[in-house]
Amino acid sequence: MAPPFVFPQILRALEEDPEDNHRLFAQNHVDVTSLRPSDLEEFVKGVSFDLSDRELFCIEDQDVFDRVYSLVRSFYTLPPSSKCNLVESLRSNLSVLLPNVDSISRSAREDQEDDEVPIIDRITSHRNALKIYTFFLITIVMTEESHVSSVDSTKVVGRGRKKQMVQSWNWEPQRGRMLNLIANSLDINLSLLFGSSELDENYLSFIVKNSFSLFENAAILKDPEAKDALCRIIGACATKYRYTVQSCASVMHLIHKYDFSVVHVADAVARAESKYSDGTLAVTIIRDIGRTDPKAYVKDTVGADNVGRFLVELADRLPKVMSTNVGVLVPHFGGESYKIRNALVGVLGKLVAKAFNDVEGDMSSKSLRLRTKQAMLEILLERCRDVSAYTRSRVLQVWAELCEEHSVSIGLWNEVASISAGRLEDKSAIVRKSALNLLITMLQHNPFGPQLRIASFEATLEQYKRKLNELEPNRPTEESSKEPTSDGDSCNGDGEIDDLQPEVTSNTHLDSLPDSCQPENGEEIGEKDVSVPDIGNLEQTKALIASLEAGLSFSKCMSASMPILVQLMASSSASDVENAILLLMRCKQFQIDGAEACLRKILPLAFSQDKSIYEAVENAFISIYVRKNPVETAKQLLNLAIDSNIGDQAALEFIVNALVSKGEISSSTTSALWDFFCFNINGTTAEQSRGALSVLCMAAKSSSRILGSHIQDIIDIGFGRWAKVEPLLARTACTAIQRLSEEDKKKLLLSSGSRLFSILESLITGNWLPENIYYATADKAISAIYMIHPTPEALASTIIKKSLNTVFDVVGQDQAQNDTDDSTVDCLTTVHVAKLSRFLFVVSHIAMNQLVYIESCIQKIRRQKTKKDKAAGESQNTEENPGATQENHSINAELGLAASDDALLDTLAERAEREIVSGGSGEKNLIGDCATFLSKLCRNFSVLQKHPELQASAMLALCRCMIIDANFCESNLQLLFTVVENAPSEVVRSNCTLSLGDFAVRFPNLLEPWTENMYARLRDASVSVRKNAVLVLSHLILNDMMKVKGHINEMAICIEDDVERISSLAKLFFHELSKKGSNPIYNLLPDILGQLSNRNLKRESFCNVMQFLIGSIKKDKQMEALVEKLCNRFSGVTDTKQWEYISYSLSLLTFTEKGIKKLIESFKSYEHALAEDLVTENFRSIINKGKKFAKPELKACIEEFEEKVNKFHMEKKEQEETARNAQVHIEKTKNMESLVVPSKVKEEPVEEYDDDDDEDVSESEIVDPSMEEQEASLNASDSEEDASNTEEEPSDSEEVPDSEQNTSGGEEEEGESESSNVKRGNRTMSSSSIRGNIRSSSRNTRTTSVTAIVSSTVYTISDGLVCKNSPTSVPISKLRNLFKLSCVMQTSIDGNTHSVVNTTPDSLNAIDIKEEASVATLLMNMDNEFDPFDAMSTPLYQTATFKQPSAIENGPYDYTRSGNPTRDALESLLAKLDKADRAFCFTSGMAALASVTHLLNNGDEIVAGDDLYGGSDRLLSQVVPRSGVVVKRVNTTNLDEVAAAIGPHTKLVWVESPTNPRQQISDIRKIAEMAHAQGALMLVDNSMMSPVLSRPLELGADIVMHSATKFIAGHSDVMAGVLAVKGEKLAKDLYFLQNSEGSGLAPFDCWL
Repeated sequence: MAPPFVFPQILRALEEDPEDNHRLFAQNHVDVTSLRPSDLEEFVKGVSFDLSDRELFCIEDQDVFDRVYSLVRSFYTLPPSSKCNLVESLRSNLSVLLPNVDSISRSAREDQEDDEVPIIDRITSHRNALKIYTFFLITIVMTEESHVSSVDSTKVVGRGRKKQMVQSWNWEPQRGRMLNLIANSLDINLSLLFGSSELDENYLSFIVKNSFSLFENAAILKDPEAKDALCRIIGACATKYRYTVQSCASVMHLIHKYDFSVVHVADAVARAESKYSDGTLAVTIIRDIGRTDPKAYVKDTVGADNVGRFLVELADRLPKVMSTNVGVLVPHFGGESYKIRNALVGVLGKLVAKAFNDVEGDMSSKSLRLRTKQAMLEILLERCRDVSAYTRSRVLQVWAELCEEHSVSIGLWNEVASISAGRLEDKSAIVRKSALNLLITMLQHNPFGPQLRIASFEATLEQYKRKLNELEPNRPTEESSKEPTSDGDSCNGDGEIDDLQPEVTSNTHLDSLPDSCQPENGEEIGEKDVSVPDIGNLEQTKALIASLEAGLSFSKCMSASMPILVQLMASSSASDVENAILLLMRCKQFQIDGAEACLRKILPLAFSQDKSIYEAVENAFISIYVRKNPVETAKQLLNLAIDSNIGDQAALEFIVNALVSKGEISSSTTSALWDFFCFNINGTTAEQSRGALSVLCMAAKSSSRILGSHIQDIIDIGFGRWAKVEPLLARTACTAIQRLSEEDKKKLLLSSGSRLFSILESLITGNWLPENIYYATADKAISAIYMIHPTPEALASTIIKKSLNTVFDVVGQDQAQNDTDDSTVDCLTTVHVAKLSRFLFVVSHIAMNQLVYIESCIQKIRRQKTKKDKAAGESQNTEENPGATQENHSINAELGLAASDDALLDTLAERAEREIVSGGSGEKNLIGDCATFLSKLCRNFSVLQKHPELQASAMLALCRCMIIDANFCESNLQLLFTVVENAPSEVVRSNCTLSLGDFAVRFPNLLEPWTENMYARLRDASVSVRKNAVLVLSHLILNDMMKVKGHINEMAICIEDDVERISSLAKLFFHELSKKGSNPIYNLLPDILGQLSNRNLKRESFCNVMQFLIGSIKKDKQMEALVEKLCNRFSGVTDTKQWEYISYSLSLLTFTEKGIKKLIESFKSYEHALAEDLVTENFRSIINKGKKFAKPELKACIEEFEEKVNKFHMEKKEQEETARNAQVHIEKTKNMESLVVPSKVKEEPVEEYDDDDDEDVSESEIVDPSMEEQEASLNASDSEEDASNTEEEPSDSEEVPDSEQNTSGGEEEEGESESSNVKRGNRTMSSSSIRGNIRSSSRNTRTTSVTAIVSSTVYTISDGLVCKNSPTSVPISKLRNLFKLSCVMQTSIDGNTHSVVNTTPDSLNAIDIKEEASVATLLMNMDNEFDPFDAMSTPLYQTATFKQPSAIENGPYDYTRSGNPTRDALESLLAKLDKADRAFCFTSGMAALASVTHLLNNGDEIVAGDDLYGGSDRLLSQVVPRSGVVVKRVNTTNLDEVAAAIGPHTKLVWVESPTNPRQQISDIRKIAEMAHAQGALMLVDNSMMSPVLSRPLELGADIVMHSATKFIAGHSDVMAGVLAVKGEKLAKDLYFLQNSEGSGLAPFDCWL
């Protein structure tokens, strides 16, 4: 007896000698790879012979086992024939062995009384042989598959031969048969062989392990036979032989790792349950998935997707098993993985559709199933509001599948429809698409019938309710008062209507309502007597009424969704548009109310640039309007044309042209349209005739032959008696005449020309057309005349004269002869307003057409000339020498003869255009005279206010005339803006607004000064005016015809307009603007932010506007640059509201790593604003966003930045709290700070009075007694000064602001007449004595500078001038009534009495007296260090060169261009006057400024004022940009604009203060701070003030420029410029430029 066979871990483990020697192993294996082919073939044949000839158990023999092992070990090297022989031998033996298991069972029963040993031996031999055959076959499969996979992976190299070997071996059929044999072995009863129902662990493990390994090969799963065998193997092992746990683990591994295996694994699990009626494997897998932590699926997205698909597939195959175990999966609805939620939604959908359809079981089980189904449906409804758009979309798809399966009850139908309609407004496109598809499915499978009109349902429902009342006449009162029967009362167990009810409902609809497929034959339900079938049964009638009510609700729900579908058709998503169109088509098929009107709105989509949208519109149009019957198609098209507005007609024309070109609208349809037009079809109305002609005109645009065959019909019918019935028919006939081909027009002129023009003239001058139709018809008639008449201007002149006669035909002769002003008014009052309006329209429209006609004539002449010249050139080339011809052309070109014809044409065209309105000769000009009258009429506001319709016509005519002639436009432009701003009629204002857009295109230079007024139309009270203004400005701005800087904020405000249409247009404008170039919104955003911050705009509106605008910026670089720009704005504003707005705008930006770093680096710019809570909150929001994407190293920086922000915020809050407490303390102690100063000169003591609130509490005023003594002599000697002391003066506490001192030039406003007194108690002292003493001492003593220090305020008295904290000085004679001498007193306070001990001499010791040369002193006593002889008058060194000490030694001067003593003396003096480090003199002020601009490099920026000296403006606008320097112009009086303009590239800020010539004042100190914050220089043009009145260097400027030609020179005898600078480096740079460019001032000019 052979030893038992034990499955090894690997094949070669069989070669190892077992220690216990109690298992079968390969003892003498042969290396078959070393055998020759012939020997190998003999070896294989021998093995095959032994296997087939000997017993089945011969495989146990050591010799056979060794040989078979040797072949299997090297199986992949065997030739195909040997492989086939070996496999067939093993497979046939195993197939014969399997049936013997049953015989063993029978033999065991027969030989129970005999010795049991033979039976046990046979069983052992069978078991051993089964294991060996199974092992070798599976090993062969695995070996061959491994070899095939390696060949496939390298089949690029040596592809042919190896592939042929595989094909000759024909492995796939063999593989399938072998795996099926293994599966068959598991199907038999192996329990006898293994002694129990649980087989050998190694045996099952080996089979299952390799089976799942084969499942990982996608190629094997594509083989149906192999896949079926593997499914059987896995099912048998896991279910029949209880190898469930291990199989479940393998299944989960497959699902997570191999997405292609999901469906096949589900098949295997389902087959196991079906075959063995045991769902243990499925239940185990479901529970294993349910026990998985939901968070695990968040990271493993691929695994979550595969698991979800597996659950759905399993629910589809095993709905009952899944329904009983779905509870373990429900908690995953709360997980974060939307893929798992999607899968669970799909599972519930499968279960609802399949798991509850059986009718078996008792009532309790049915009730349980219904409750379970209801719970699942409620979950599906709840999931429609899932946070994930993918899940919401998937739920709606599941509902659509349930509707197709008819698994949605009527009770839930309307709820699902309502939810689906609500999802049409979802923010996600995929959800909207699913919602649209669901509604389409619900319409297709609705249980309410083929027609869903609300009126039909209401009428039918009303009749059945009456029928119900008839069936229960004796109904008790208490029952009649109850609620109507609910759906549950009339439904079967699962909530659906009984089987009879849908049939009744359907029959009712079919009998009582017209077929929806033929809507043209249907009639309104109210117009026909509807007879409803008699149901008979009371309960069924109630159920039917419930069904009708549900259908009515569904119809109303669908009808209510029409406005949303219209919005979706304007969506930017192509899927929204396409699916919305499909749903509307389906709604029209089921006759949903409003569907047909909504379908009309798809026509403008024909102009969409998206090809898919246009195709959807075209297909919808064909399916709706194009029928097989040409007459029906023609009728549909003409009805559509009749009901369409102007916009729809344009789209309809576009579609019709395309369909005619493609042949979709056939010639038969065209003939039918002519039949309708000619009234050849019975019942045709005049309106239908007009519609048919409209469609024919549309079709003629692509095929002009369509109209040529019926020219006479067009004239006879279009202008005949039918035009009286349908006036619009005449207008359509005029359009048809214009669409004629050139050949047909010639025929028309020959045959019926005079008649036609007579008809057109009567249309224009006659009065038979209604007022609302006249203007459109006259428009077309005039256009037709100019298109086909040979000399249209002659006929137009006649028409104007006749129109004029019709206006004044009611005026009597006596009135016409009256020339007084009163008669003019009376004449106007007798004119018929309607006739005058028509006349004005005719005149203006003829003028417009005349302009177009002139241009067309000029173009025609040029084409003819070009054609003639080309023909002449060709003929000359053939007849003459080409060289001579070319020479003649060149000579003509040089003489200008070639261009003379073109110039003549241009001159003629210009003259002709000018003569239309203005007139160019002495002859009378008809339209020109009318234009003059029109201009005067429009200025007569008193008359126009009484007749608004006349004003509308007059202004429209005026606008037409203005657009023809520039001079006429300029003369009436102010009138136009006056009307557009003040006209009471919004129609007039709207028309004028539209005209402004045309003027801006034709005459942009004329409209440029009125830009602000055009933007002002966006603030008009009228909705139509604002809408038209948005449209006009959008067109102009997007086409680069309108300035946006400083005004674009008006468009931004329109985003928050109360009218949705205007808001949408504004958003569309900015959306299109963002597509231009590098997104102009990025550059305009700081300007918009600054402008909006200063507007009285609600915070919510501001936030919405900025959110929309910033959302249109997508580039990371632009976002990063905006971070820097917005941070810099903090330093230029002081308003907390603006800080909040800037920080909010920063929080809207998308921050990259670089953007975060820029924000952190700019901390100094906004640290002062962090005291505000809202600002800090916005920065915290930025920090939180930054943490989400930050890398670890950046995250640390962000956290440090967060701590810094929070710390700074708390410090600022504490400082504010401290300041508030200090202020409270100051207020409490303010009244206790009065000090008493005893006087030694007078008995009446002199006392101190309190300062005003702006002074520090420690300040006090000391009165010197000696000043009082000198006052009398002062008043006696100088009566004028004494008189001046009696004038009104302001109080001493008032101060002169810095700005007033800087700009007044020493002037001061007159004060009040009351003298100011120093008061305390009842004792007073006049402050005039103080001023008198000062004046007296200033006259008798040497001029000094006295500085009195009062806390932090410094007053200076110098040379009769007084100033406070400012280099600008004001004469004391003008400020003596404001002057107040203060000082810090040396005090000694007694702690017990709180008394102050002080004396006057002590207080005077605190006065700091210092010598300081005044401007006059500097000018009169100039220290000339450049003259060795100390001449009183500076010498003139009028020389170009200087003698040097030696050849190798240079003196102080060598060449006057580099330096001259006279120039150095002047520069030294000017530097002292400006308190500068150095000063430089140039040949002119412009030369000085040009040198400053040379400090900048290519790419640098200059921020300059918008009100500059003309030469400066020319330099900056025309010269500086040539060197690549960018110049920005701003209003320097507006600090916000300056702050917004200054950026990182700004190197120079250029200011004039006061400006020339508008005298605007700028805050030099503030602007200097802004410039220095960005590292820029500050240049101030101080020409208007000179150093006497202003010294900008002391206010922070870096460079001060003076045009010395003006105030410094003073005599208009020299031209010079001065630059005074701070800093040695800057001085060296400017000297280098002065010397290099040779722009220094000449010595003689310096001397002057």
